[in-house]
Amino acid sequence: MPLYEYECLLCGHRFERIQRFSDPPASECPACCGAVRRLLGVPALQFKGSGFYITDYGKGSGGGTRPPSPAAEESSSASPESTPPPKPDAAPAAPPEPKGGVRRKRKKPS
Repeated sequence: MPLYEYECLLCGHRFERIQRFSDPPASECPACCGAVRRLLGVPALQFKGSGFYITDYGKGSGGGTRPPSPAAEESSSASPESTPPPKPDAAPAAPPEPKGGVRRKRKKPS
């Protein structure tokens, strides 16, 4: 059964009622017996099937990053001296030459 929210026009009291679709709407405030109006709310939706569960998001995309685990943080902070020093900047390597020597264009048969 749906849950409806009402607001009193006189005192501003808000309350909720679980009613059937066939039931008449509430007409008076339980606090002051004044007139009420039904408020519009966001309906609760629940999608079922594959792709809608929280565990299905982020699989295989590689887009997000995970925060490091506590064990990884402890091991990295426990021995800062064991990390190797950064390598000095070296000259960029030359691009590799194509295999098999120089390529030549084929002549089209005439």
